[in-house]
Amino acid sequence: MAFANRVDAGRQLADRLRHVPADAVALGLPRGGVPVAAEVSRALGIPLDVIVVRKLGVPYQPELAMGAVGEGGVRVLNDDVMRLAHVSDAALQAVEDEELAELSRRTTRLRQGREPVPLDGRTAIVIDDGIATGATARAACQIARAHGAKSVILAVPIAPPDAVRSLSDVADEVVCVATPGELSSIGQWYDDFTQTSDDEVARLLEEADARRPAAATSTEVTVSTDGVHLPGELTVPSGASGVVVFAHGSGSGRASPRNVQVAQAQHEAGLATLLFDLLTPEEAADRSNVFDIVLLARRVRGAIDWIHDRSDVGHLPLGLFGASTGAAAALMAAAEVPSSVAAVVSRGGRPDLAADRLTDVTAPTLLIVGGADVEVLELNRRAQASLVCRNRLDVVPGATHLFEEPGALDRVAELAAEWFGTHLRTG
Repeated sequence: MAFANRVDAGRQLADRLRHVPADAVALGLPRGGVPVAAEVSRALGIPLDVIVVRKLGVPYQPELAMGAVGEGGVRVLNDDVMRLAHVSDAALQAVEDEELAELSRRTTRLRQGREPVPLDGRTAIVIDDGIATGATARAACQIARAHGAKSVILAVPIAPPDAVRSLSDVADEVVCVATPGELSSIGQWYDDFTQTSDDEVARLLEEADARRPAAATSTEVTVSTDGVHLPGELTVPSGASGVVVFAHGSGSGRASPRNVQVAQAQHEAGLATLLFDLLTPEEAADRSNVFDIVLLARRVRGAIDWIHDRSDVGHLPLGLFGASTGAAAALMAAAEVPSSVAAVVSRGGRPDLAADRLTDVTAPTLLIVGGADVEVLELNRRAQASLVCRNRLDVVPGATHLFEEPGALDRVAELAAEWFGTHLRTG
């Protein structure tokens, strides 16, 4: 396996990190780790920062680390090395002062006035472009934890197996795309291993700041409709220009990682989202309910009414995002309350299951299907022929039904954000 460049490596690494919690922070090790971390940040919709560490070398043997220092004066020491090397307090202080001065110079250059992203109580993902010995990565994991991270994930595109094993004692999880038995140099695994400059690091941090969504509030809610109480999560960015109700399908719920990822992209675009369970646990246990489009559409309509009754988002233009059978429910609901729905997006949906109502849909509708999802693609093409509203069918090349291929779900999120951004803003 070879990576085209650090961006390509970051994309592949991001696909291994889809499970990380929403509170995660991508921490790139300067300089080469930052382009990799920037792509992980973009793909997962999480903040990007750098983690600058300086090794504390034994005075008479500098290559032997007795500890490390990080920003804010955070220090970690290797007590065994300190004891065996007989390093005095004065000698330790002299080394620490020198390394802190260099650390301050580097962070000033890289951050250019930006404050570090707080790590207290969050998941820190320490990222480099590869690991040879792992000494710097080890120090970075320790520094991240000392800064208050509740958990630490070390993520790299390439590392030898023994390094992965040895670093498991400082990281809660080590994620690596490739672990070749022989690794003479990191650069041999990249087609383009051009050195990353300080200016490039500063630019990537600035771009990540620009992508960061406006302050958003997420609230656990209960949608009471149709005689049941359905749990959900309502997220509202500051200055939201629209709201999107998610209708999942095939038995998944509001915590579906694919819908959560798509929802995060909508937040970045300034749109509020409601992810909620369409079925109670008892109802979901009956598999036939998953394909009861009339029932699911009734629940979607109930969520629409619930949204309209709220003072915070009730005035916003509303869109529906449906996946699998949820897409049919979204289209049926849009047909039944046309004045309430401004746009619909279907991801790998089954619009054919709402065939008798497709001609009644007036909201602009986007159908997104994977190019390798042959059967569903054909069903969508037939359904599109029945739509009389403004519509478009977008095919994501090479993607299968769940869009698990590298970059596939990112493309879904982008297409949905573009569609809703256009049609919800025009109402």
